[in-house]
Amino acid sequence: MGGRPLLNRRLDGHGTTIFAEMSALAARTGAINLGQGFPDTDGPEEVREAAVRALRDGRGNQYPPGPGVPELRTAIAEHQRRFYGLSYDPDTEVLVTAGATEAIAASMLALLEPGDEVIAFEPFYDSYAACIAMAGATRVPLTLRAPDFRPDLDALRAAITPRTRLLLLNSPHNPTGMVLTRDELTAIAALAVEHDLLVVTDEVYEHLVFDGEHIPLASLPGMRERTVSISSSGKTFSFTGWKVGWVTASAPLVTAVRTAKQYLTFVSAGPFQYAVAEALSLPDGYFTGFREGLRAKRDILADGLTEAGFEVFRPQGTYFITTDVAALGEKDGIALCRSLPERCGVVAVPNAVFYDDPDAGRSQVRFAFCKREDVLREAVARLRRL
Repeated sequence: MGGRPLLNRRLDGHGTTIFAEMSALAARTGAINLGQGFPDTDGPEEVREAAVRALRDGRGNQYPPGPGVPELRTAIAEHQRRFYGLSYDPDTEVLVTAGATEAIAASMLALLEPGDEVIAFEPFYDSYAACIAMAGATRVPLTLRAPDFRPDLDALRAAITPRTRLLLLNSPHNPTGMVLTRDELTAIAALAVEHDLLVVTDEVYEHLVFDGEHIPLASLPGMRERTVSISSSGKTFSFTGWKVGWVTASAPLVTAVRTAKQYLTFVSAGPFQYAVAEALSLPDGYFTGFREGLRAKRDILADGLTEAGFEVFRPQGTYFITTDVAALGEKDGIALCRSLPERCGVVAVPNAVFYDDPDAGRSQVRFAFCKREDVLREAVARLRRL
């Protein structure tokens, strides 16, 4: 093979994800997995039955339409109108994807040229860095710092150069739980308009805001035509394995993203698309109950982690809690997470892997609270052994 590395240099350093590593560690040791963000119970029974019904009725068992089944595209457009007053044409401004992960990948591949710069909040979800790299672009981190993880808008302005093409924003933010305020969004929108930037927003935790409110950037003046909004069903309805996500944007942006997406998975999750269409039309009580249930779980885990000696940054949104382990006398979150299963039977994820500058999050560790209350209480009891 001539000694040349098999993996192309754009993906150098993007090996096995930390989620796969930590979940494998949980499986091997039998530890409680508070690392990877998936629920340990399924979502609404009527949504699961809708998927079974679609399978039995032969809907979606063959290739669904490239943009997604009409029922789901219509439901997505109606969801955007119902919750945010946003109007999208389901035929030209909505695209169904294989989860939000594919939506992000297709957006980066479609909208970026080699040499373009992308500004993203750091710490960032690990697929962001990989997708920007695959597009041949350069990521420029805007570091969010403890304890409140607010974006430094002056630093954002200073980071914009003639090569800046796109802002990749995540709110509610994983892993910190920060939720952008209207003032922050307004300032970001003004910069995007001033510098003629595209914006891709990852809003998968839109229905999990405990403090404040979720405001889509696309709803602000001047932003609808330059914003690709991304969300998914996995986090809102607790069916993460179905991998049904979506993009809403102006028709030219959706056409661009669809051009890349069709060569990634082509289509996916046919029968599940019909089920998610029904899920999106659930009454307001479902969304309120889902949020309040996770608020209670947040408080159980946050209080327990505090009692166990962690410094806890209580999140405004998502279903993750970032902690600092320096208070426990620990310096390295990665080393701690690799030793936690043996020491106390719990798995977490080190935040350092979400930073370009690992020192910025060296002592931070993330815990997921999308688990049953009895599991969270047992995890807290085990963590007290530290």
